[in-house]
Amino acid sequence: MSDISKASINLHKIHQGKLSTHSLIPLNTREDLALAYTPGVGAVSTFIAENKERAWTHTLKGRTIAVVSDGSAVLGLGNIGPEAALPVMEGKCALFKEFGGIDAIPLCINTQDTEEIITFVKNIAPTFGGINLEDISAPRCFEIEKRLQNLGIPVFHDDQHGTAIVVLAGLINAAKVVQKELSSLKVVINGAGAAGTAIARLILGNSSDERLVKNVVSCDSKGIISRDRNDLNSEKQELVELTQQEKGGSLEDALKGADVFIGVSAAGALSPTLIPSMNPQAIIFALANPTPEIYPDEALNAGAAVVATGRSDYPNQINNVLVFPGIFKGALMSRTSTITFAMKRVAAFNLASLVHNPSPTEIIPDPFNPTVAQTIAQAVCDTQ
Repeated sequence: MSDISKASINLHKIHQGKLSTHSLIPLNTREDLALAYTPGVGAVSTFIAENKERAWTHTLKGRTIAVVSDGSAVLGLGNIGPEAALPVMEGKCALFKEFGGIDAIPLCINTQDTEEIITFVKNIAPTFGGINLEDISAPRCFEIEKRLQNLGIPVFHDDQHGTAIVVLAGLINAAKVVQKELSSLKVVINGAGAAGTAIARLILGNSSDERLVKNVVSCDSKGIISRDRNDLNSEKQELVELTQQEKGGSLEDALKGADVFIGVSAAGALSPTLIPSMNPQAIIFALANPTPEIYPDEALNAGAAVVATGRSDYPNQINNVLVFPGIFKGALMSRTSTITFAMKRVAAFNLASLVHNPSPTEIIPDPFNPTVAQTIAQAVCDTQ
């Protein structure tokens, strides 16, 4: 066990987690009690009962997000269950507060049944201004999110769309570094789970007019996702329609003549011997965590020009914290009911614009840049 692992376990034990609750209203006198609770609170409840929209301005609803997980796909740890997922969800809530000024509550639930999760989220919706779905495994996560889009509040699966937005922002700037047009790139996405599917969809759009990149090849553990395969689930069949790949093959086949590798797959999935088969000035996003598909020094030694990972100890960390606080900040500000495709696209371009002079070691803003959350929030507000 590493030193940082031991220190983190000790820190969580000392504080008994990362979150606590506190009252915004002082409770020091009988008058305080009368105003905050009975009898005064009855008037507030009656006031809201007359018009439920008033819950947005007179309760925590208008500033609070629920972070919902079933513990089925936690970080790189897999299906470890709701109790073990709780430290991660607490962390997510802390990030909401620190980076977006938004209150968030972790709700780790003891079911991995699609229908039960959908019902649970519907039932808690009156309390919250938005729902962040987190660490729910594919393909269930697609259906769960899709069926909750008419809830009246935004439901956003960060593992899909947060990742896709920050990846697109990084890709926009990486293309500038290697002096290639975004539309001319051949992009290989290795991994067809929640993140890989969302990245492909955000890059390709819903029609030929929306395509930012003309040539995208998606791969799973069996190789290229193509029309000549008969083992594809419905989500992968949709990917084929987007990428229009007719012929299958291996990851090695896909990388020949490619400009970009985006890995959202598994540790060590990209051999350095494959990079020379890519086009010169190759871009490598090795985002498996904690161990990437290839380490940056290996990729650079093999000829890559720009390398990004999901880790904080290397340059160019592709980090969802750059996205989700701002997305929900904008959603709460504008009272939007859904996070649209257009919002995600604009958010990616806005995020990329915060790096004024992209370089091989700086294609994405620093998470501690104080303008990031507001920049992303503005994208949501401006794209109504």
